[in-house]
Amino acid sequence: MLTPSTLGLDASRSEKVGLKDFSFSQRDHLNDVKLAQNDRLTAMTDKRGDTSLSGRRIAHYQVAEQIGAGGMGQVYRATDTKLGRHVAIKVLPVLFSQDPSRRSRFEREARALAALNHPNIAAIYGFENDQDSCALVLELVEGPTLDRVLAKGPLPLKDALRIARQLAEALEAAHEKGIAHRDLKPSNMKITRNGTVKVLDFGLAKAFAGATGAENLSQAATDTGQGLILGTPAYMSPEQATGQGADKSADIWAFGCVLFEMLSGRRAFAGDSTTETIGAVLGREPNWAALPDDVPESIRRLLRRCLDKDPNRRIHHIADVRVELDDAISVSALEGSRASTASTRKNLWLGIAATLVLALAAFAAYFFKSRAPVPVSDRRATPTITERQITSNPIEDSVIFAAISPDGKYVAYNDSTAIRIRLIDTGETRTLSVPDPAHFCFR
Repeated sequence: MLTPSTLGLDASRSEKVGLKDFSFSQRDHLNDVKLAQNDRLTAMTDKRGDTSLSGRRIAHYQVAEQIGAGGMGQVYRATDTKLGRHVAIKVLPVLFSQDPSRRSRFEREARALAALNHPNIAAIYGFENDQDSCALVLELVEGPTLDRVLAKGPLPLKDALRIARQLAEALEAAHEKGIAHRDLKPSNMKITRNGTVKVLDFGLAKAFAGATGAENLSQAATDTGQGLILGTPAYMSPEQATGQGADKSADIWAFGCVLFEMLSGRRAFAGDSTTETIGAVLGREPNWAALPDDVPESIRRLLRRCLDKDPNRRIHHIADVRVELDDAISVSALEGSRASTASTRKNLWLGIAATLVLALAAFAAYFFKSRAPVPVSDRRATPTITERQITSNPIEDSVIFAAISPDGKYVAYNDSTAIRIRLIDTGETRTLSVPDPAHFCFR
């Protein structure tokens, strides 16, 4: 049975403090409790403003207001006074500036970002490091985080696939450099005004076994060994949740969680506490019925493969995910194009048919008007109105448009196959065929 004690967790703690640095060993657990207490102390001093860097300078950067905070650092808007551009500066809290483990993790994030150059990954501009502080100088990404977007509800299929496609490209670029993000979640992704996705916060990034191109990252000191749980519970893979090593396969799992949430508007794995959430990750399946009906079967299969609890059965490469998304997007676009074309042709046919019927009605009115005038006595007579059925089309081929001649002797109407003129008294009908609109040529 899954309990807080079997996981080495305190169920009373919140998710933010929860699993960020918990381990199964007693010694690591005590160290992590100490770090968590420091986190809370940092938050309290921030509220008093005692440690705020707003208005100060870091190297040649003029720091403005704080725009984010977390256990791994505080983020400020700043101005590069040399280049005259706005940047984001992520600083290690003062309480942790002398902690070798924290400084090492901060440096590892800088190395990870420096190894990456991709339009869907927020860039790093510099790393300021002295005895008293550490600071990452980052690209300032304007726009809401994905979790704020999802707070309004699920995304339309087209938008969700577009975002997922960009996210897959970002992960593919990182994995090609041998870097696993390990903390992918909606709050670590921003959507710019033009719809570009930017992946943020590589604070838990690490080179994975057999990777090439991340030698400097792999040489950086790390405290993320076996038995240490790192990440955010609702997006952690089962191997992360049990303290095993996490590599690119954990990113693919997290990708599946994010895509499921975008489509359904709810988390794939959720609970009222950290322990319940981990229990869902380890022992339950997502509520597949929560996916909208318009989600194609190919995307449903993709989600199941991304969220397979066995990493050996999970999709092995994020590039395969990108290819699946490309196919789904292409099919969706083709179906939309076909539907639009069919609608256009139908509207064209109806428009042509209605125009021809109106023209015939006008012709009939002119023709009958030119004939001998009706005697005055007849025109002054009170008309007798009777109801009479003059067409007999079946329901599946009903009359689309009709017009009666001024003297009431003829009716011109059209259905889906032809335009017809009928003498009302005798039922004698003359049919005019209309060519297929698809064969028309307009100039």
